[in-house]
Amino acid sequence: MSELADCTWPEISGAGVLAIPVGSTEQHGPHLPFSTDTDVAVALARALASRRADVLVAPAMPYGSSGEHQGFPGTLSIGPDAIELVLVELGRSATETFGRILFVSGHGGNAIPVNRAVRRLRSEGRDALAWAPRWRGDAHAGRTETSVQLALDASRVRVDLAAPGNTAPLSELLPVMREQGLRPVTANGVLGDPSGADADEGSRLLVEATDDLATTVSRWLGEAA
Repeated sequence: MSELADCTWPEISGAGVLAIPVGSTEQHGPHLPFSTDTDVAVALARALASRRADVLVAPAMPYGSSGEHQGFPGTLSIGPDAIELVLVELGRSATETFGRILFVSGHGGNAIPVNRAVRRLRSEGRDALAWAPRWRGDAHAGRTETSVQLALDASRVRVDLAAPGNTAPLSELLPVMREQGLRPVTANGVLGDPSGADADEGSRLLVEATDDLATTVSRWLGEAA
């Protein structure tokens, strides 16, 4: 078994790494589900487990630090301090059973609290690692994320509602976003253009990300390249 939720306690053996998907519940434009970041984190953790018998996938953490999306109805954010605390406590609990803890993050806004949690766990002598995909392409709910979600589950993508958002470079938008969130820079919540999104492209992106994750874990475990 590769899913912790499917196991009973006597079956927990041989899995030295617990992969914990960390996502968010936030708007992804008018065409992608709120669970997009969580879906991606779960899919990549499962893909890793399909390649490695020593990896077990924990239930996902579906809430993240998404305050920048709060201007759009439905976004649920618990903020960076709460994320850090939750992951530290999860890590402390998990290392009672598992030798190593891997946080697979699907939401860029979680980067700072996730990395802080890892540093704190390491300072306590626990073996923890954080990893996130480095997608090629636009920033949020554009062609990249739409292609990935089409590859994961096309039935959950409202293709007919997909429309371009603000396509300016992210570096130009960040000063306003840091102060006021996304709403002042994008009316529909999209940073990029989902036009041309394709499931095959999404599948290629997922394979590239899984390859990077698998390589990172191999190096972490001290395996030969």
